[in-house]
This record gives sequence, structure tokens and C-alpha cells, in this order.
Amino acid sequence: MNISDNINSIIHNLTPSVTLVVVTKTRSISEMQEAYNFGIRDFGENKVQELMEKYDEFPDVRWHFIGKLQKNKVKYLVDKAYLIHSLDSVSLLEEVEKQYGKKNKIANMLIEINIGEETSKAGIMLNDLEELVKAIEKCKFVKINGFMAIIPKGDEKMCRYYFKRMKKLWDEFSVENYQNINMKYLSMGMTNDYNIAIEEGSNIIRVGEGIFGKRNK
Repeated sequence: MNISDNINSIIHNLTPSVTLVVVTKTRSISEMQEAYNFGIRDFGENKVQELMEKYDEFPDVRWHFIGKLQKNKVKYLVDKAYLIHSLDSVSLLEEVEKQYGKKNKIANMLIEINIGEETSKAGIMLNDLEELVKAIEKCKFVKINGFMAIIPKGDEKMCRYYFKRMKKLWDEFSVENYQNINMKYLSMGMTNDYNIAIEEGSNIIRVGEGIFGKRNK
């Protein structure tokens, strides 16, 4: 199957409430062009430099930054990132507030939750979430639009367990009245588990290899 066929097979089963973010990490402009020609307008990048290099090639794309965000790279995303999926610390929040404030722009972000509490993965631990929320409520230039998670690898039962925990947390926040926090998006599910994620409440899925094939390492 080619790129267009792969995209078609995915979106054929999606409801309008679910957004497919096509992950373009390491992908060529020509590969991305095929996805773009099919109608995809949500691309996801893991590295700021790569997003910058590709940005002008696709002027009407909504760029999702989905990787670990280094504080010294935040300034390059102002006016370029539609949604930053990877807020995971108070120190990063402060840098985003500072850099977006310089240009009087709003940063739309998701809090990345380390739901499996894996030390090898990014994301904020649940024990630290309250401190982050308090800091977010004081911001002028950061708006939180929901949560993102990369769950531990496992079988279907394990996937469902972590997706359910994320949905429960998302639901709990949805009924709270926090300043600068609105639970619009729940970004979870990738190539191997996005169907399960959707069944458990995800409304943004991030798919790369399921569209383009295996990456060259």
C-alpha cells in the first residue's frame, strides 16, 4: 500500500471528532507532499529544527510539536506551532510564557502526562501535576487545551488500562474550573494502538510509521 492508501484506511474508520496528526519525523518533503495532496493538514514533528526546515513548504498546515521541547528552542515555535503537545514541567512553562509574552502571542499546549511513571520517558509525574496547574493558572500567554500521553508498551489489556486512566484524569479536569485550562483534546494512541486509544476516548491520534512505513534509523 502507498501513503495515500494507508491514510485512507485510517481515516475511513475515524469519526469527525478524532483528529489524525500525521507524524513526519525524518520524512522527506515528497513523502509529506503525498499526504498533503490527500488532504492532510495536521503534521506532527518531534524536533524544532526539522519543523523549521519544513514549515515554509506547507503554508496552510497546522503544525503539532509532539517531541521533548528544550527550553532554548521554545522561541522558534512562536507563530509556528498550532499545538505543543509536550508541556511537562514548571520550568518549561515559564520559558514558554516568557518567549510567547515577548511577542504578545498565545501558546496552545497540552500537558504531557507520564501515566506509566517511566523514568525513561518524558511527561510530568502525577505527583507533580498540582504544582504545574497552579503555575499555569498564573499565566497570561499559555492556554492548556488538554492532555497528551505516550503509554508503556504492552498488550491490549495493558494499553486499555493506561488509556482508561488518562481518560479518567481528563474527565476529572473537564469538570474543574481552572484558569487557562480547557480539556478540549486528549492526545493518545500511535501506529500500533490508536484504535484502542480511540475506543477509550482519545480524540487526537499520532501516526507515522502506519502511514509512511518504517523509518530509516
